[in-house]
Amino acid sequence: MFSEKYSLWKKDQYSYPVMGSFIPNMVSYIHDEDNKVRPAVIVVPGGGYAMVSPTEGEIVALEFYNKGYNTFVVTYTTNLLMTEPLRLQPLRDLSKAVMVVRKKHEEFHVALDKIAICGFSAGGHLCGSLAVHHGIKELLIDGEYEGISNCPNAVILSYPVISTGEQAHRESFIALLGKDATKEELEFMSLDKQVKKDTPPVFLWHTATDELVPVENNYLFAEACKAQKVNFEQHIFGNGRHGLSLANKDWATNNFGGQYTLEQFLDTLEFLVNNKVELPPPFNMAGQLPEGVNIRDAILQGMSEFAPESQPDEGIAVWPILAHNWLKKVLNID
Repeated sequence: MFSEKYSLWKKDQYSYPVMGSFIPNMVSYIHDEDNKVRPAVIVVPGGGYAMVSPTEGEIVALEFYNKGYNTFVVTYTTNLLMTEPLRLQPLRDLSKAVMVVRKKHEEFHVALDKIAICGFSAGGHLCGSLAVHHGIKELLIDGEYEGISNCPNAVILSYPVISTGEQAHRESFIALLGKDATKEELEFMSLDKQVKKDTPPVFLWHTATDELVPVENNYLFAEACKAQKVNFEQHIFGNGRHGLSLANKDWATNNFGGQYTLEQFLDTLEFLVNNKVELPPPFNMAGQLPEGVNIRDAILQGMSEFAPESQPDEGIAVWPILAHNWLKKVLNID
């Protein structure tokens, strides 16, 4: 396997204010045992637009890699402190990632017309946003990317944030649009109201008992797809909390793989600690460390200790198989 990190923007192209040197990026997982042209899955973890969770990053990319795809994980811009609304920046990041995969398709051994995106929670909102808004002028790029499509060929939405209405996950939209979002901004980001006939095929799954992002979000998007005659498949599992990722043993034992998706998150916390800003648990311990102890390691350890206990769920863990079988149909994969 060949794996490499790619910056999505040059420094002078990226203007969102960050603490540190973070630039949105993408990590590849490419089969190197042959030169076979393969379908691609671009993984987009969740995190409430406040962070990019490693629990839905490399672990998911490797799951689809092992099913024969060349895969990628996108670390997009987030807003941990809820200070500067993100607005279209995460969408620009993901749009650019799809363009990069298409532009470098020969290098990545990827079929141009077989590129799927797979998002979780707020990352599901981001993927859904690209699915319905891929044609907007704000996502166009001149120069070497001019004319390269940013439209995915298929979209997988895992317990996605969808609606800005009664069933909204409010914190995600505060990070995205701020507390004073206009009616027009909320309407634009309520994806159930934005599905169009050119929306690519969609695979949706959710648990009926999701305590953070109500399952109604899933229903609303499916109904919108049905109304616009968009190809979709939907799976609702009877029980399960939010954020189940693969719901397998690796996930349940915190064996997520690389934690590189936390780069901007850790940059921000390290900046706050170094500037003597008091943090809430579990991050407050980072400001009480003996000299010489790595702040980032301490933060990651604290996050691990505060993580909820998890159990694998064989019933839900079948979703990647269901998604793979669906992708084989909609992308005409042999």
